[in-house]
Amino acid sequence: MENNIKLSEVVGSGKDGRILKEDILNYLEKQTGAILPPSPKAEIISPPPKPKDRTVPISISKPPVFIGKDKTEPVTGFQKAMVKTMSAALKIPHFGYYDEVDLTELLKLREELKPIALARGIKLTFLPFFIKATSLGLLQFPILNSSVDENCQTITYKASHNIGIAMDTKQGLIVPNVKNVQVSSVFEIATELNRLQDLGSSGQLSTADLTGGTFTLSNIGSIGGTYAKAVILPPEVAIGALGSIQALPRFNQKGEVYKAQIMNVSWSADHRIIDGATMARFSNLWKSYLENPAFMLLDLK
Repeated sequence: MENNIKLSEVVGSGKDGRILKEDILNYLEKQTGAILPPSPKAEIISPPPKPKDRTVPISISKPPVFIGKDKTEPVTGFQKAMVKTMSAALKIPHFGYYDEVDLTELLKLREELKPIALARGIKLTFLPFFIKATSLGLLQFPILNSSVDENCQTITYKASHNIGIAMDTKQGLIVPNVKNVQVSSVFEIATELNRLQDLGSSGQLSTADLTGGTFTLSNIGSIGGTYAKAVILPPEVAIGALGSIQALPRFNQKGEVYKAQIMNVSWSADHRIIDGATMARFSNLWKSYLENPAFMLLDLK
C-alpha cells in the first residue's frame, strides 16, 4: 500500500504461491531500480585478549621490615620442674588404650544435682564423677594405683587414692591432687576441686596440694581436645586423658538413632608392670559407672 503495488502483479515464491516479503522487495527493485539495504549479519566480536597480552602491573611496594628480636629466658619454676619430670617419664615404656563413653545418663543426673550443689555454694562439674569412678575402679585393680622403684624390682600398692588433675594455668601445667578419694563422696570431691581450682588460678597451691599423687586424669577436653596421648607422671604407673563432650548420633539397643553425649578417653600405662588386658578391664568398669551412674551406688562407701 505504501508503494502502490498491486499484489496481482507479484509472483509469490512461498508455499502454494504465497507472496512473501522478499517477493515484494524484489518486485519493487525491478520497478524502481532501488538498492535495498543488505540483510543484517551477525555482529563480529573480537576475542578477549589472551592472558599473555594483558599488562601486569609492577609492584612498587617495599618489602616489610621486621625489627623484632629473639628473647632468651632461663627455664624456671613450673617449667623447670616439668623438664625434670617429663625427662624421667619418657624413660617409661608407655602403651595406650582408647575408648568412648556415653555420658547421656550422667548428663541428666548432673543437671538434677547442679542446683542442689549450687545451693551449698559448690559448682558441680563432670569431673567429680570421673574422679569417683576412677577410685571405684582402682579398688578392683589396685596395681594401677601403685608405684615401682627406679630399677623396677619392687611394687608399692598405695592405700590412698590421691587422684591428680592436670590444670592449665598462667604458671604452666600443674597437677594438684584430691586426697583420699576412696573415702570421699562426690560432693566432697567437688568441694575439694573447687578449692584447688581457685588456688591454681591464683598461683597459691601449696606443696602438699601438688605432691603425693597416685593416679592422674588430664582433662584436655576443657580446652577443646578430643584425643591426647598423656604421659605418665612418675612414680605413678597410669594416667587418663579426657576429651571434650560432643553431641553425636548413636544407636540404642532397639536400633534407633538418638542424640548421645560422647566423650573419648585415652589411657596410658607403664607396660613394664601393666598389661593391656588389665587396662581394658579397668576402662570398661570405669565406663560402666559413668554410663550407668546408678551402678556407682552399689559400690559407694
